[in-house]
Amino acid sequence: MFFGCGCFDIIHVGHVRYFEEAKKLGDMLVIGVNNDDSVRKLKGADRPIIPENERAEIVYGIKGVDYVFLFPETNVSRYLRALEPHIFVKGNDWTMEKLNEEEKDAIRSYNGEIAIVPTYITSSTSIVERIKTRKSEKLKNISKKQSSNNLLYSQLADKKLSIHLHF
Repeated sequence: MFFGCGCFDIIHVGHVRYFEEAKKLGDMLVIGVNNDDSVRKLKGADRPIIPENERAEIVYGIKGVDYVFLFPETNVSRYLRALEPHIFVKGNDWTMEKLNEEEKDAIRSYNGEIAIVPTYITSSTSIVERIKTRKSEKLKNISKKQSSNNLLYSQLADKKLSIHLHF
């Protein structure tokens, strides 16, 4: 059995490749999905974007994932000790140095292994930031257009002109 985990807030190609690579390691892939409270602790008050039950269902629907469960903690050391997976799978956005010490201790306690698999480097957080940036730029453009329209309307009103729109 192989085990992986994450928030999986906005599913992207990096997640899909993570599951594909993890499945290559063995016959049964179990994925733990952070519940909404633990995502807020890890990512901030404005996350998650997608509710926990939907995230779990989406993950379960991805080819290669055999079992999914939600967990409330910010690390999975408890589940590593309980499940004792042969391999704890992380994406290459992680390094051995960045892994949680409690999780590493749990894996050492039963002589398990950690595999860091190749994925496409992106993140739900970077996607959310891109959306916010684009929204902000769009709002600035709308504001500029409104200012321009107000100026045009003002100029037309000064000349006592009217405009009739036909649809």
